[in-house]
Amino acid sequence: MANVRIKCAQTIQTIIEDKVFFAELKNDFGEKDLPFANMLILTALRHWTGLNEILRTFLKKKIPHKHRTAQYLLLLAIAELVFMETAPYAVINETVKNVRAVSDKFLSGMANAVLRKITGDIDFWREKLQIINPLPASFLPLLKGYDTAQIEQIAQSVFEQPRTDISVKSNPEQWAKKLNAEILPNGSLRLHDAAKISSMEGYENGDWWVQDVAASLPVMAMGDVKGKKVVDLCAAPGGKTAQLLAGGAEVIAVDISADRLEKLRQNMQRIGFEEKVQIICDDALDFLHTTEDEAFDAVLLDAPCSATGTFRRHPEVLHIKTTDDVIQQAKIQQQLLENSARIVKKNGIILYSVCSIAQAEGELQIDNFLNQHKNFKILPITDADIKISGLIQNKGWVRTLPYHLQQDGGMDAFFICKLQRII
Repeated sequence: MANVRIKCAQTIQTIIEDKVFFAELKNDFGEKDLPFANMLILTALRHWTGLNEILRTFLKKKIPHKHRTAQYLLLLAIAELVFMETAPYAVINETVKNVRAVSDKFLSGMANAVLRKITGDIDFWREKLQIINPLPASFLPLLKGYDTAQIEQIAQSVFEQPRTDISVKSNPEQWAKKLNAEILPNGSLRLHDAAKISSMEGYENGDWWVQDVAASLPVMAMGDVKGKKVVDLCAAPGGKTAQLLAGGAEVIAVDISADRLEKLRQNMQRIGFEEKVQIICDDALDFLHTTEDEAFDAVLLDAPCSATGTFRRHPEVLHIKTTDDVIQQAKIQQQLLENSARIVKKNGIILYSVCSIAQAEGELQIDNFLNQHKNFKILPITDADIKISGLIQNKGWVRTLPYHLQQDGGMDAFFICKLQRII
């Protein structure tokens, strides 16, 4: 796997240095190599802060910048030795050979020495990596507003590999038996084995779709949508669109990305909802600017955000997202909320949600909106709406965190608020 390991090192280098999501780079791997690359890269990213701290203890001086690919190879090798079941001699031999190929004999010798020391007491290093705080210093400002205990639990959740959740059209009990899945309190199913989603029973027939339990809650919070005219802004890939259609809503799905909308269209076709939805490729703000006043009963605004709440599935966000990203996205969210307010009918609602853990994109965003829009109020979400207790805050909005439902495997961090136009 020499070439695969070099490709993994180059991939994680691109992720960290160019701030790119791993999902955008997976096509660079062949079908045979992707499972190994996926496991190695995601494992390393979950422990990236600790891996770097450990490597520094072995280095007398920094590895030259021009040889940084060798450093990425070495960090990945430590992760593979400690957390994967590859034979140590194979990891060491291939890494030394690969380091020599991308740098020089001196660094390959150093890599050999470091990895042999790690191999000498793998249990010690595994335990050490589990207690080093995985949250990088650049990410901590995004957690402003959380207390120490919450931040500690957030940090520990970084190490947990998430399972796959799905939403079903109907009969969750029946599908739980068929798929050997666990039924979560809100009716989502959590799969025990989701190695190849597309080959599982019910997928091709559109009986269910992949959707993290937290992502299913915004539509549930809307309540009864049957017969209501709803615009789903930033809709792709369509999980929430499918929920709205399953609930009997009349839906317009809007997204700026033609590629993502094609994925939405394919999903709607597979699920059997293609004829029920109007799909529009447009910038959400442009769509709002050209829409008549009070045109909709409801707006589902799952707004563009920093995506920092998804680090269970995308641990790279911890290392590529900063307060600058949050500030930039918060400005866009504010504009979308401002313009959504105009197109909602009296007594209609805006359901605002973000998959961000930063309160600047959630709680503070809504406080600011309500200060500027006295014609709106929070319509409190209830446990009866979302079927999961312990998530609703005192103002009536929902804040999920990655350690919620911890006994069942956790969930993404989401903020959800239901706003009603009263004038």
